Amino acid sequence: MAGAENISTIAAIRFGYGLSPDQPAPRDAQALLSQLDEPDSAAARWPLRGTEFMRQQMRDMYAAQKAQREGDPTPQTRIRATRDILNTQVLNGLRAQLARASLSPQGFRERLPYFWCDHFTVTAKNTVTATAPDAFAKEAIRPHLTGTFAQMLRAAVTHPAMLMYLDQTRSIGPQSAFAQKHKKVGLNENLGREVLELHTLGVSAPYTQTDVREFSKLLTGLGFNAQQGFAFHPNWAQPGAELVLGRHYGGETPAKLSDIYAALDDIALSPATAHHLAHKLAVHFVADQPDPDLVAHIASAYSAHNSDLRATYAAMLEHPAAWVPLGGKARQPWDFIAASLRAINPPAALIDSLDDKKTRSRFYAPLRAMGQSYHKPLGPNGWAEDATAWITPQALATRINWSMRMAALHERHLPDPRQFVQTALGDAASPTLVQAAARAESKREGIGLVLASANFNRR
Repeated sequence: MAGAENISTIAAIRFGYGLSPDQPAPRDAQALLSQLDEPDSAAARWPLRGTEFMRQQMRDMYAAQKAQREGDPTPQTRIRATRDILNTQVLNGLRAQLARASLSPQGFRERLPYFWCDHFTVTAKNTVTATAPDAFAKEAIRPHLTGTFAQMLRAAVTHPAMLMYLDQTRSIGPQSAFAQKHKKVGLNENLGREVLELHTLGVSAPYTQTDVREFSKLLTGLGFNAQQGFAFHPNWAQPGAELVLGRHYGGETPAKLSDIYAALDDIALSPATAHHLAHKLAVHFVADQPDPDLVAHIASAYSAHNSDLRATYAAMLEHPAAWVPLGGKARQPWDFIAASLRAINPPAALIDSLDDKKTRSRFYAPLRAMGQSYHKPLGPNGWAEDATAWITPQALATRINWSMRMAALHERHLPDPRQFVQTALGDAASPTLVQAAARAESKREGIGLVLASANFNRR
């Protein structure tokens, strides 16, 4: 990047989804934090489907499949209809999320759910749970953005999307009452391992396989099904106390949901969790190799405020290392597309009114081609942060092609490229890019050139 950007430019690009001709850039760190105190207008304007919608579709699908197995030929139409509804709702969610990112005046508020949804990665394992990631974002993440991490951790770990994704709905205590009657069930350690390794302490923290197994036993009892929704099943739970990280949870009787919450609260307040989360925040927002003092400052605030997330964000934003010149991060494909739309600033109705076919061709398929399929990360550790994962010749060629296509699609809404380079990058635009935009032979070429530039693809 240019290397001499003012604070408002850095605030908009590093901590939001970029600059917009309609939305003033945040003046400073306090302006970013103030976004979190305002009403969540974007969520109200572009809502997502929740767990109740998913449960209804699951019930419809399972009922039709059962009828089909029993010899009724008519349910095939119902099965197709349910699949069509779910596929459309996934695209509705994509449109809503893109509209939030590209049109909301609260860019920092929009970046935070993206970060936490990636931190607590969930994906749908089949068509019938296709809307689970949207329900997770709506119910487990967004309501807890400014609460404590302990609260968010409780919500995330016990959310149906997480329980299904990490197979917790099939985890039974080896000595539980249920296991004694059904000999083919057993313990699943997926959720216990990922909570400790990815969601809290971090892979290098001082815990053992025994801690993972004991914690996984403690988590038995957590369940979900289409009829009941979330449920805690005492007869699934492993009896007796479990020793996790040196502390006992539960007692003579099977563990209760309150015992699980107590363990999660203790783990959330661990110094290892503070450091792990501080490092992830610094890496995501600032640099692939963040300043160790920045990480330590964030971790210290997290611990001092008992995992309060607003205080944690404030610590990140008040440190000088958070405001070094732009260019330390590569824009991931989602960030790139959202920032491009934000800069182009098409009328909101153009996004709202897109049909499924156009949504697939303009956004869903390009995200996949750029290596970041919508709601489909490769594993529970989420998307890669390192620039080398995203800035490759093939990926850049795909971004260039998409940029030119978007410029063509929105040509009648496009400004002069000389104006657009300032709209999209402000004082972060290099003199070379400014000159190239000025020499462009058409609006389409000039806008595409800016979006495909190294300036725009790094933040």
